[in-house]
Amino acid sequence: MTVIRCLTLALGGLLAWPAAADIYAYRDARGVVHITNVPNDPRFARVMATPRYVPPKPRPMPLPVAVPVAASAAASPLLRGRGAFEANRLRYGDAIAGTARVHGLDPALLHAVIHAESAFDPLAVSPAGAMGLMQLMPATAARFGVVNAFDPRANLDGGARYLRVLLDQFGQLPLALAAYNAGENTVIRSGYAIPAIAETQTYVSRVLDFYARYRRQGP
Repeated sequence: MTVIRCLTLALGGLLAWPAAADIYAYRDARGVVHITNVPNDPRFARVMATPRYVPPKPRPMPLPVAVPVAASAAASPLLRGRGAFEANRLRYGDAIAGTARVHGLDPALLHAVIHAESAFDPLAVSPAGAMGLMQLMPATAARFGVVNAFDPRANLDGGARYLRVLLDQFGQLPLALAAYNAGENTVIRSGYAIPAIAETQTYVSRVLDFYARYRRQGP
């Protein structure tokens, strides 16, 4: 599925948001798709009306009871076999919903980010050292007081708090997602636009696509 196609699909699940900005894209001679919210080239064409994220009204609810974590991937039967993804998605559904309510986020958005980041594996570690369900880097975990990034409850809370900060800072979901992937300073240095980084552009389109799907089907 091309990036443009992903973005077009993502639009279908975002109708509840008021419009704020647009996303533009074009495919160059090498077949590379470029995405931005600040079109500075006549080749850019609008592919999606990007809405401003309006979170659900926060409810002062406690986090769910912590979910026990296996000591290693080998010790957890849910992390092995064909049904690992769906088993973990269901296993952490209540924790995701509770964390989303606490931080004024849409549970479907957290599901989308976790899907893209770790495929719901609480013991996932990226080559760069990001950890857990929401793939917190050590510095990000420390910033939000996450002592054990492999504890699903702590990881969800830290990742959701970070996403809430980014949404409040940038005011647009695509920019907040780009910052979650590439860092706040990278988005700022890019002129408050999605950075011209293939990994980040693909990440933003994937999360928007997942978000649209989870909004349609429900977490």
